[in-house]
Amino acid sequence: MVLTMNDEEFDGHLQELRRGTIVLASLRLLREPGYGYGLLEQLSAAGFPTDSNTLYPLLRRLEKQGYLVSEWNTEEARPRKFYRTSDAGLRLADTLSRDVQAIAAAAKKLP
Repeated sequence: MVLTMNDEEFDGHLQELRRGTIVLASLRLLREPGYGYGLLEQLSAAGFPTDSNTLYPLLRRLEKQGYLVSEWNTEEARPRKFYRTSDAGLRLADTLSRDVQAIAAAAKKLP
């Protein structure tokens, strides 16, 4: 059985599980520079729905930790802060990807 967001009794567990995957998905998607709202749309389209109250603090934390770098684009009518995965963030994404694959493989072996 695949759990969906409609399974309200499981929401807390689903949220907990997805929290870490949002970090991985964001680091991978931001290999190409992107801004917050665009990333929200990309995450949702890729099957990682999240909201801005979760994403923006996450982006700030990852930047503070050195996994993202940012710069402001003021060429458009509305300035936007664009994020890009740093070299350290690329290494973290690769490590997290390997770990997720190992966890999925181990889970498949369970009865």
